[in-house]
Amino acid sequence: MNLRRTSSTAAALLAAGILLAGCSSATSTPADEAAEAATGEITFWSSLSGMADVAAAFNASQDDITVNFEEIANGANGGYTKLAAAIESGTGPDVVGIEYYRLPGFVGSGQVVPVDDLVPSETLGEFSDQVRGLVGFEGATYALPYDAPPLVMWYRQDVLDAARVAVPKTWDEFEEAARAVHTANPEAYLTSFFTNEPQLAPLAWQSGATWFGVDEDHWKVTIDDDRTQEVADYWQKLIDEDLVKPQLGFSDEWTADLNNGVVNGWVGGSWSASGLKTRTEASGQAGKWVAAAPPSWDGEPTGALSGGTSFALTENSENQAAAAAFLTWLTTDPAAVEARGDVGTAYLAYPGLNEVAERVAPVDYFANDIYEVFDEASASIVDGWSWGPNYDITNTAMKDAVTTAPTLGDAVEQTQDETVAGLEQLGLEISE
Repeated sequence: MNLRRTSSTAAALLAAGILLAGCSSATSTPADEAAEAATGEITFWSSLSGMADVAAAFNASQDDITVNFEEIANGANGGYTKLAAAIESGTGPDVVGIEYYRLPGFVGSGQVVPVDDLVPSETLGEFSDQVRGLVGFEGATYALPYDAPPLVMWYRQDVLDAARVAVPKTWDEFEEAARAVHTANPEAYLTSFFTNEPQLAPLAWQSGATWFGVDEDHWKVTIDDDRTQEVADYWQKLIDEDLVKPQLGFSDEWTADLNNGVVNGWVGGSWSASGLKTRTEASGQAGKWVAAAPPSWDGEPTGALSGGTSFALTENSENQAAAAAFLTWLTTDPAAVEARGDVGTAYLAYPGLNEVAERVAPVDYFANDIYEVFDEASASIVDGWSWGPNYDITNTAMKDAVTTAPTLGDAVEQTQDETVAGLEQLGLEISE
């Protein structure tokens, strides 16, 4: 993806204000009229499971617009590389799913377009300020939020019971629980630490860290701030004392460990539920897993998002009215949630949709009301977090550093240095 395109819009966004997202003004637009007149064919790309069924349901619901769906790989497997190249060549889709952490890069490169004049202002106004802040840049809205998945902890309740510990409410209690589980069974761990997909970003967010900001006319990068270092030191201690198991997340080994009782928890998100069920139901673990809000550092509930996807219109779209009509339906209509079915446990951003999501999600697999936990975890998400102008640089640096640096604290410092260097190579002015 070329972030140094010469358009004045892209240059301005990258130079300063793209990070200070915020919401666009809720002025009246001709979007309603445009939606009523929308006709024709559009293309839709997404890596999320079930989206083929969603597109088919939209096509069946009306006769004016035809959505042609293509499933693409997720970001870790080259999906964003393919998307950026397609848009650059003029062959990109009309509508595409982009995770929040990657959206600023596509905005800065001018590859997605504002939707404020294409989507009814009252629709935009229904989303919370917090989630709109993830898709709003320089007073314009560049995507509609799809889900807002909170950071959620998953535990084997029977393993906690056997170790005689309760679901941890604080990180001190989490360490105590990890020690108790490992003492009760030296082959067992409370959870893993994923070395290929470290959850340091949401854990740092939850602690109150801010990795990116704007200082006057340039970016400020503080990935190695004190709060992040505290998080890194905490998990390094758990690793050093053999209280959590470092391993590749989503690997065959990890799946086997879940099924064999070696790993009995997951630092994940609301989206984790369906994957957890798929990986463990064959070993008879139905009714053994519970969801919980993440432990806090000071006893006061604090949360963060863990992932999340928005849907945007690319600059290649030649039928923006039809694309916007589908975009709106996809992110706000209960029928879209029903059509996707039980392939996921999304915690949706648009008000009211989670009642539908809960009805179709595989909630019966768990021992507690997981959507009630999602509500709880979402209620205390820490304000002030934003993603950087090209988070792919940071993400790649973090994954490399976690496996090569002596400690997680060193990995955080290495990630800081490599992020600053990478952004400066893109021509951005950086302060630390």
